[in-house]
Amino acid sequence: MANRVVLAYSGGLDTSVAISWIAKETGAEVVAVAIDLGQGGEDMDIVRQRALDCGAVESIVVDARDEFAEQYCLPTIQANGLYMDRYPLVSAISRPLIVKHLTEAAKAHGGTAVAHGCTGKGNDQVRFEVGFMNLAPDLDVIAPVRDYAWTREKAIDFAEENNIPITVTKKSPFSIDQNVWGRAVETGFLEDLWNAPTKDVYDYTEDPTVNFSAPDEVTISFEKGKPVAIDGRKVTVLEAIEELNRRAGAQGVGRLDVVEDRLVGIKSREIYEAPGAMALITAHQELEHVTLEREVGRYKRRIEERWTELVYDGLWFSPLKRALDAFVEETQQRVSGDVRMVMHGGHITVNGRRSDESLYDFNLATYDEGDSFDQSYAKGFVQIHGLSSKIASKRDLGL
Repeated sequence: MANRVVLAYSGGLDTSVAISWIAKETGAEVVAVAIDLGQGGEDMDIVRQRALDCGAVESIVVDARDEFAEQYCLPTIQANGLYMDRYPLVSAISRPLIVKHLTEAAKAHGGTAVAHGCTGKGNDQVRFEVGFMNLAPDLDVIAPVRDYAWTREKAIDFAEENNIPITVTKKSPFSIDQNVWGRAVETGFLEDLWNAPTKDVYDYTEDPTVNFSAPDEVTISFEKGKPVAIDGRKVTVLEAIEELNRRAGAQGVGRLDVVEDRLVGIKSREIYEAPGAMALITAHQELEHVTLEREVGRYKRRIEERWTELVYDGLWFSPLKRALDAFVEETQQRVSGDVRMVMHGGHITVNGRRSDESLYDFNLATYDEGDSFDQSYAKGFVQIHGLSSKIASKRDLGL
């Protein structure tokens, strides 16, 4: 039996060409594995057949939409995962799931190597290969786009020379990655930082500057940090993301134009659309403000930044990431309740919060009748709180 290479197959140009290229250059059979992460836009049966038409000996499509939502998107919500306080890890959280299914396919189909279509400039090569190191270190890794300096033009020429059935042309301007959590767009004229995105860049969201639809008020309910209902109707995590993609997207929410720091050391300009992700993270953050004790909340914000960096940097399976997961999970035990917010014109405005786990005490907070806060405690508290600073200031002032 010939060696087998298990390829992370997207159905696009690079991975379609890679099937034939790997077979030709290595003599190995290629098993193509496509993962349905709710990316939409193309029938996965067509993707499966395309891989066979390109020369794969096996073509597998895995419906991982619920798994992705429950085991990858949900932890990102609970960790309020926003890289550089902006990017909700659209591509970063999908890569470890793809790695998981590729290693499983390699075991099931006798694969001795895995392959991906990433370039040497991006983060995804790291996310894939470090993931393989953790889950299947015995597998070899083939990265033809990176290791053989493929360009888009070279890939198209190879396809034409070897009669590979593709429909891509050299005029296509963008590189796009998408799933149910969001959509990432780069390259083309977007590489000039001064160029504004044109309307054809977007797909998940309406233009908030020309959207005259009525504001959309939504109530999102959580149990232990997990979204469980929208406007009182029970939903799964996947259903919550899908519904908010539609509703927030219709209001232009979730458009992000980001110059981000890549792991490899360069800056890149990315356009993201993540309406459901931004709506859910916004609501979750607000509920944490109500239910987390002050010091836990302060410390969690530090943990969130490090958690997000680890995920962005391809260290989903690392010991530190697992340890931080345990901390985040513990913090979610009281994060239950409802958040009401209005989505309109590209913005989210929270206007209501309620929770049986709330730490907000009306009688302590009010300035009206019924105030139960003993203000006589405050004078001594202020003196003790500022004492060390006062002593240092007297020294510095020569008093």
